[in-house]
Amino acid sequence: MRWYRLRGWKILGENVWAGGNELDLIVRRGRTLRFVEVKEKRSPRFGDPLEMVTAEKRRRLRRAAEAWLGARPELARLAVGFDVIAVREGRVQRVSQAF
Repeated sequence: MRWYRLRGWKILGENVWAGGNELDLIVRRGRTLRFVEVKEKRSPRFGDPLEMVTAEKRRRLRRAAEAWLGARPELARLAVGFDVIAVREGRVQRVSQAF
């Protein structure tokens, strides 16, 4: 995603399947690695994008991240976190360390 590139993050993967689940975006900057879930709502009539990241969705994302990292032991010492990008009517909100 462009938002991360503009801020110096390297994109390691987009729409990656691991552990039976999809990771929307995997980014790295220095010693920090983030798994990013991107949610977009074109209209507020259908709820807020952040509401779509349920406890079950978080569980699946963690499982996918563990599987992806398990195949890359050289990244084991990085600080890992999960961000959520909410896109509302074209506006981007990043929730860093969302869970």
